[in-house]
Amino acid sequence: MNDRILSVLGALAASHADPHQPETVFQAVDHALKTTVSHTLFTILMYDRAMTQSIRVYTNLEGDYPSGGRKQITSSRWANQVIREGLPFIGNSVQDLQQVFSDHELIRSLGCASVLNMPVRWQGRTIGTLNLLHTANWYRDVCLDVMTCAAQLTAPALMMLEAQKD
Repeated sequence: MNDRILSVLGALAASHADPHQPETVFQAVDHALKTTVSHTLFTILMYDRAMTQSIRVYTNLEGDYPSGGRKQITSSRWANQVIREGLPFIGNSVQDLQQVFSDHELIRSLGCASVLNMPVRWQGRTIGTLNLLHTANWYRDVCLDVMTCAAQLTAPALMMLEAQKD
């Protein structure tokens, strides 16, 4: 792993010490992924299993994808892969996005045609996802090890939000 990746992951880990949580961790993961993997749109979703909904808890484009937005999780290939199995989903084209996301037109209007949804896992279940969108084929050769580290370093902040809602 190169020094730049180690540096941004180290900064993400260090962000846990800041008392302004979870925003500090969310901003740090946004920065870490912007500088290592890159994205146009970045969101973090937390999953409410009881209501089978995703809740947007962070976004880098508040005007187009505001925090607090909710989506119902329906039975689908995507939900099975990402939520139930805990495996990342990579879509590399507008057609891939159309098959999976009902808001594919808005995504496309932002200049995005590829997606990487990385599950955040805790104790065998998906508690959220990191969602990166960019131009077509952007995530074809992404390093999933970096994504796994970033996702898991986000887990404590998501667990904190989950505990606050109970």
